[in-house]
Amino acid sequence: MKDLPTLWLSIPLLNTLQQIFLKQSAVHASGEFGIEWIVKLGSSPWFLFAIIAEIVCFVLWLRVLAQTDLSKAFPLSAVSYVFVLASAWLLYSEPVSALQLGGSALIIAGAWCVSTAPEERSIPTSSTKSAQ
Repeated sequence: MKDLPTLWLSIPLLNTLQQIFLKQSAVHASGEFGIEWIVKLGSSPWFLFAIIAEIVCFVLWLRVLAQTDLSKAFPLSAVSYVFVLASAWLLYSEPVSALQLGGSALIIAGAWCVSTAPEERSIPTSSTKSAQ
């Protein structure tokens, strides 16, 4: 479990890289949708990079799932939204609104709350039956 923090960080980073590569693929394959567009997309090195990033991310994700609870691991994937938003702003000069920044802060706070929750979590069950 020593490598878990590194694995956890690699997942959103690889997801972000994949989205950047897919964006570049789409730009490379500009034009009308059709067979020619699909061939352009398939011949784009960016598209190949996106596939590789997805495969690596998938393998690392399985490693994370083998070491931790799904309920703690999955919220981490939401951090990818924040990374993609920041990357879009930095790389493509896409505008970022105050609402997007606020939502990003909530995503980070939520992922932190879930990932740092105590291990012991018991849900009380009711042993009494409702009145009939």
